[in-house]
Amino acid sequence: MFKRVIVLFFLVLVSTFIEAQELQGKVTVNAGRINSTVDKKVFVTLQNQLNNFLNNRRWTNDVFKQNEKIACSFLLNIESIVETNVYKGTLIVQAARPIYGSSYQSPLINYQDADIAFKYVEFQPIEFNENNVHGTDPLIGNLSAIFAYYAYTIIGLDYDSFSPKGGDQMFQKALNIINNSPESSNIVGWKLFDGLRNRYWFNENLVNNKYNVIHDVFYSYYRNGMDSLYVKDVAARNNVLKSITRLHTFNQENSGTAILQFFMQSKTNELIGLFKNLKAEDKAKAITMLTTLDVSNAPRYKDEIK
Repeated sequence: MFKRVIVLFFLVLVSTFIEAQELQGKVTVNAGRINSTVDKKVFVTLQNQLNNFLNNRRWTNDVFKQNEKIACSFLLNIESIVETNVYKGTLIVQAARPIYGSSYQSPLINYQDADIAFKYVEFQPIEFNENNVHGTDPLIGNLSAIFAYYAYTIIGLDYDSFSPKGGDQMFQKALNIINNSPESSNIVGWKLFDGLRNRYWFNENLVNNKYNVIHDVFYSYYRNGMDSLYVKDVAARNNVLKSITRLHTFNQENSGTAILQFFMQSKTNELIGLFKNLKAEDKAKAITMLTTLDVSNAPRYKDEIK
């Protein structure tokens, strides 16, 4: 009997290891701005279901150890109730990547999606089918489609940071969601004409071969730069500077791309911390490039790197 218990325990551990999901995510639903007679516990139920959806689904066929899971968070702010069970809001998506030899988590993405519209009836299943992305009711399916899109994008960016163009398959899965999005005035963010900074354009930039250098920059930034920081400090900082130099050249040749903003939005604090310890001439070079690449944070680069 004792041996049987040990064997069963071992099988459970093996099964848990094999089935380990890719994401270690936290979803928070904030409905503080909703002033209505709606029972707020519906949003607690929604939050729990989204957490289960994100963390319990297998997004790839790869095996992840527990310490390899990708840390990410989703803050869904409910802004308004359009009609019964139909909501509009914003979604803040953040994800990070552990840096080799340290406890530091480097940001992969920090983005606010302002085009969130969905229908949710309490306790309705939150499901996603790659072959029928939005299901029979596009507004119901839109919520799971958005979360699936960002799950694939986060995993793709993580893979890109470990191998050249490693995330391509994940970006193609996100593209499949875009290609199967419905034609509806109530559902936006999936089409090229929905704006210049939306889900369509971020993915377009990631799958467009014209912008392959972005994947090279992403890989070199992490593998040749950040992952060497605690072993070869000076060389690592210089390699990050080389990555930013390539990004600056890319921007001169392809100004206004969505992916550039996508990259820079999450890196301001990190880049300031890295470059303020460079020698004077390299600091000046870094400031010149960063104030061009990330105009909104230009004063910070000038004041904090010098």
